[in-house]
Amino acid sequence: MKRTEWRRKLGEVVREAMRSAELDHYFTVKITKPGAQVLITQLGLFIHHRRDCWAHVSANCPHMPVKQKILQHEYGEVIKDNYTEHGHMELIVRQGKALGLTPDQVMNVEPLPETMATLYAWGWMTREKSWLEGLASLTITEWANDDRLLKDVGGGLSSRMAKRWMDDLGFGWEQMPNFKVHSEADEEHSDMFLEDLENFATGDMEARVYCAAKESMELLKIFRHGIAKEMERLA
Repeated sequence: MKRTEWRRKLGEVVREAMRSAELDHYFTVKITKPGAQVLITQLGLFIHHRRDCWAHVSANCPHMPVKQKILQHEYGEVIKDNYTEHGHMELIVRQGKALGLTPDQVMNVEPLPETMATLYAWGWMTREKSWLEGLASLTITEWANDDRLLKDVGGGLSSRMAKRWMDDLGFGWEQMPNFKVHSEADEEHSDMFLEDLENFATGDMEARVYCAAKESMELLKIFRHGIAKEMERLA
């Protein structure tokens, strides 16, 4: 499948998920300070766990150019990228500070049941499935932050939630560095591995990779819905 077709097919999967009842709940629940604290700390667990998942894919991949690309991706996530001089976990800590949380409170939070289940599932997918299936399961979640793809449904995850924080908490972009950077960086990341899907996801692997991407978006819906339910409880 050509990269343009991968973009179309995976884009449809993401757009379908963004219209789901789970994500509609996530974007419509009232945002309070305690709820926002839950959101940012659970996102911290997600971002921290992602580093392990990308390492699994790299370890399983036999192609050095792809390994190099993953390392480039992870340098941007852990050290700095074109949009910030800070690693993305540091952005979570800074956004938590704007909510009154200490770094320790951000870094040592207990996962919600849905968070625990989905992180285990993503860990298994990236460790035990083929590197291509693992790659697809990770990269498609970054597509959910691509405002270009999702402009007509209100934007990506970070942009839409940032608007909610502005409306309900009175926050500005300077208080939401994680949302700001991910709304920008993940546009770049969503393009990053299309070439590799075109080159390597051929034959029977094509369907397996597409299935892994769809399964990952189901996990993303569960993860975000778990946060929404807890935010609603606290509201």
